[in-house]
Amino acid sequence: MSVWVVNASPLILLGKIARLSLLAELSESVVIPHEVALEIDAGPAADPARLWLAAHGRNLVTIPESFDLRVVAWDLGKGETAVICQALSKPGSVCILDDRAARDCARLFGARVKGTLGVLMLAKQAGLIPAVRPEIEALLNSGAMLHEGVVREALQLAGES
Repeated sequence: MSVWVVNASPLILLGKIARLSLLAELSESVVIPHEVALEIDAGPAADPARLWLAAHGRNLVTIPESFDLRVVAWDLGKGETAVICQALSKPGSVCILDDRAARDCARLFGARVKGTLGVLMLAKQAGLIPAVRPEIEALLNSGAMLHEGVVREALQLAGES
């Protein structure tokens, strides 16, 4: 298990399907950069991720010690930049990111990366959920925009194609 540094999108998506608990169940610890917390707090008042952050997640919020100028130069969002910089400053950390450019940046600098669907696949492997397909369907029904090819690949890897 390792430290997971989580961006807003996975928090929002897992919140929509009531699966935020998977983060703590699958990792050694969860870290939410301050910039990500600000993004979540700026969302709708009834957003499940915002409510969870207010009730349970505040103790997970940290301020990154420094920002790697190589990552800043990628001109990603503030949250994505903070996630990658925080993970790079703590060897062994995993970036939990959905944005393709952010994932590419993180990998370029040697960070490990997982996305929301990767979290769901790990949850299935760990026996925390029985199947990935219903969770993906719940995400799609909640308005999540998931690329068809990514969904197909996730289901294939989960043995549910």
